[in-house]
Amino acid sequence: MNVLLDILGATLIGGIVFMAMMNLNIYTSQVKYSSDSELTLQRNAKTLAEIINNDLRKVGYRHTGAAIISAQEKFFEFYADIDSNGTSDVISYSLGDTSDALATTNPNDKVLIRTVNNISDGGPSLGITNLKFRYFNTTGQETAALDSIKYIKSEIWIETTDMVDGQYPFTYWEMTINPRNL
Repeated sequence: MNVLLDILGATLIGGIVFMAMMNLNIYTSQVKYSSDSELTLQRNAKTLAEIINNDLRKVGYRHTGAAIISAQEKFFEFYADIDSNGTSDVISYSLGDTSDALATTNPNDKVLIRTVNNISDGGPSLGITNLKFRYFNTTGQETAALDSIKYIKSEIWIETTDMVDGQYPFTYWEMTINPRNL
């Protein structure tokens, strides 16, 4: 009888220890997935910011005359010799529709559309959900007059492309650039 109680007790304790180990394993897997998603989110934000930053710094580069063609909240178009070949290019930025980013599970993400000389480069979504441009003059006042723009502020909102714990974590990135050629 004592042997039977010892076996039942050992089985009960072993089951509790096994369940604790399983819960720990599940928890560490979830934390790892969440951390990986956050890292991917930050990496995507950095990639998008570098693309925009690189081009906006070149507004008006090797171009004579007015450098900015259109400066709207969701659309920006300008002249610059983007590929350093001695010829001014027309570059524009806008945001696609949610239907352009069908490769992800996030229903809110879109594709950043970068157009150079009427050739559109609709790349991967990278989780971008919103893009906004604001324009400032030399005194730091917001302006809509194309010839008085000296600073360009771009803001991007990025969400993870896959759901994490029932939601899409997000980040926000903003940068203000003073193109040397304006």
